[in-house]
Amino acid sequence: MNEVIEKLIELKDEKYKEFNAGLCPDTNKEMLGIRIPILRKLAKEILKENDNWEEFAKKENVKYFEEVILQGLIIAYSKMELKEKEDYIKRFVPRIDSWAINDTFVPTLKIKDKDLKEYWNFILSYTKSDKEFEVRFAVISMLDYFMTDEYVDEVLKELNNVTHEGYYVKMGVAWTLAEIGIKYNNKAMKYLKGKNNLDKFTFNKTLQKMIESYRIDSDQKDLLRKMKRK
Repeated sequence: MNEVIEKLIELKDEKYKEFNAGLCPDTNKEMLGIRIPILRKLAKEILKENDNWEEFAKKENVKYFEEVILQGLIIAYSKMELKEKEDYIKRFVPRIDSWAINDTFVPTLKIKDKDLKEYWNFILSYTKSDKEFEVRFAVISMLDYFMTDEYVDEVLKELNNVTHEGYYVKMGVAWTLAEIGIKYNNKAMKYLKGKNNLDKFTFNKTLQKMIESYRIDSDQKDLLRKMKRK
C-alpha cells in the first residue's frame, strides 16, 4: 500500500514534528509530524475504502513513527472479534518503541466487557517480557480496562511482580497505582504502607501522582508526603 505512505508524507508538518520529537525521544523511527486526530481519520478511511488493509497492518519493515501509529489505529478500529484481533496485536506490540505509540493504541482498542477475561489472560504474557514497551503495553492495558471491582486486586498483584527496570515501565506502574489510589484508596494505601516490591523511584512517583490529583484530599496528601522514601 504505497499510496498510504505517499499520503503520510503529504500530511507531514515540520513544525509539529519538531514539537513532537521532543515529547517522544525514545522512538527510533523517522518522524513526519502528523497529529493523532489526522491519523485517526486516515485509519478509518483506510478501513472503509481498502479491502487489503490487512496487508498494511501486518507490514513489518516500518520506516515512519506515524506509520506505526496508523497500523495500530487500523488494528484497533477494525471490526474483528478479539480472538482474531489478538493475532494482529501480537504482530504489532513488538513494533512499539514509544510511550506515545503505546498509549494511543491501547485505549483505542476499546475492549468490550465480554472480552475482558480473555484480554486479561492475553496481556499477562507481556508482564515478564524483557522489552520495555511490551511490559508497558500490559501495564497501560490494566490502567485502561481493569480498574474495576473484579480486577483491582489482580492488578495490584501483577504490578507488584513487574520487575522491568525501564523508565516507561516504572512510570506506567506508578500511573496505574496512582489511579488505584484515587478509585480504590483503601486498597492502594494498604498496599503502599505494607510490604511491596516497588523500587524507590516507582514508589515515590506513585505518591507524587496521587498528591498531584485533585481527587485526593489535603489531609491524605500530607500523609503521602510523609511516606516518601529517602
